[in-house]
Amino acid sequence: MRRKEREQGTEFIHQVMDSCAYMVLSMTGADGLPYCVPVTPVRSGEDIYFHCAPEGEKVDALRANPRVAMAFVGEAETVPRKFTARYSSVLARGTAAEVAELDEKVEALRLLCLRHCPGDMDRFDEVAKAWLPRTAVWKIHIDAATGKANPGD
Repeated sequence: MRRKEREQGTEFIHQVMDSCAYMVLSMTGADGLPYCVPVTPVRSGEDIYFHCAPEGEKVDALRANPRVAMAFVGEAETVPRKFTARYSSVLARGTAAEVAELDEKVEALRLLCLRHCPGDMDRFDEVAKAWLPRTAVWKIHIDAATGKANPGD
């Protein structure tokens, strides 16, 4: 990291991962071209889970090359008159794998719902049962992550 004074530790990294609205998942497409897409993540230990359709460009890319990069943005706003931005962000690299085991898939979906729509958990079992056959879940093991913040001073 070039600006060492902005580097943050593991607690900060986990806080940004656990609170961001979405992450941008970057990968190499099956055609060898770069491809990125925003997804809603949830972290469990050193793994990131997300859900998607069972087929499509993202799935094709992940199957062709499971090595990925992720960008999480916690806070981002310009600071008027200072020509800077106040931000918190995390960049990470990892290896993606489709979750095949049913119990892990359901638990990952439960964690995703707890994080992104906690007020609707009373309907989780009903909705999960309906959507499970046509929903894929992927797990990315985090190999490396760096956190960075600028207070905007």
